[in-house]
Formats: sequence, structure tokens, C-alpha cells
Amino acid sequence: MEFLVTMTTQVPKGTPADVVDDVRAREAACSRELAARGILLRLWRPPLQPGEWRTLGLFAADHEDQLEEVLASMPLRIWRTDRATVLTAHPNDPAGRAEQGPGGAAEFLTTITIGVPRGVAPDVVSDAVSREAERARELADHGHLERLWMLLPKPGEPRALGLWRAPDAEGMEAILESLPLRPWMGVETTPLTAHPNDPAGAW
Repeated sequence: MEFLVTMTTQVPKGTPADVVDDVRAREAACSRELAARGILLRLWRPPLQPGEWRTLGLFAADHEDQLEEVLASMPLRIWRTDRATVLTAHPNDPAGRAEQGPGGAAEFLTTITIGVPRGVAPDVVSDAVSREAERARELADHGHLERLWMLLPKPGEPRALGLWRAPDAEGMEAILESLPLRPWMGVETTPLTAHPNDPAGAW
């Protein structure tokens, strides 16, 4: 199973700087170990407020209890709260098939909710879904779509999480506008920046 974990850290006031540095160094070493074991897959920083420590992590674990054991083993957990979201397979996920993303491109997470209006004919929906799958393959082939997962749906509203690459926010919006299901989508886009402990980066 894969999980998206939102990790929020609050260092107690008055904590000596050398203690913070030690914990962060041990956190980096722990991240390398978890990455080597195939448990920690990615780390990103979402937009932050001044003084805020928040990280998004992609983890693999057999079940939620195992994930909790992993998160509890990380040194920053003494100051951190974690919120895990279960990710399940999406039929259009290009995992293992996507081309290397374009150089210099930024990464984005999208939370997509599909709401098909009442009265739309089933064959129209089926055609749009088929064209969506084809477009997803094209975007993966061009290095724009990295991953796609299903999220627990709201009643009657399928939800998905996407990991994308685009040159900038405008480019990301243009990619979304090219999706056949876009007229029926609600989209929340989160720009991501590099995290120093990201397994996809250079150590």
C-alpha cells in the first residue's frame, strides 16, 4: 500500500539550536535508511507560512499499523504530528511507465473530484473516461504525469490524487485544461518544492 503523509513539526520554544540540529541530522539519516528499504518513496515541501515546518511524504507499507511504526521511529516525531491518507490503485496510473520529467520542471500535487452532472448520457461519460485514459498515457509519455492514485470518495464523487511535472503554475493549469474530464472536475493544486531528504534527489 502507498500513503501520503502530511507531517507538521512544532519545535518547543526554548529548544537549544544544537538539539534541533542533532534531531534533524538523525532524521536525515533515518530518511536515507527508510528510502534504502523502499519505505520512504518521496518527500516534498508544500507552500509554508513563516516559521512553519510541514512536509508531504509518500510512503509504502503493508498496512496502516506498519506505517505508524515507521513514522514513530523517525527522530522528528518527538515534535511532529502526522496525518496519513490511504492511496489506492488508479487505472490510469503511469507508475513505472512515465518518461523522465522535463528538465527544470516543478512538481505539483492535484486533488481531483469528479462530479458528472445529472442527465449526462452514460455513453457520453464512457467516451470521456476513455479519452481521459488516452490523454493520461500521452501526458505520462511526455513526462508530465508521474503518478495517479484513487482517494476515498465522497458519496457519489470519485476522487483522485495526481503527481505532475510542469514548467510553472500556468503550465500546470494548461495540462489540466487539456483533460477530457476537466469540465466535470473540481481541482485543488498544491505546488511542491524540493525537500533535502527526498529520496529522488541527490544525497
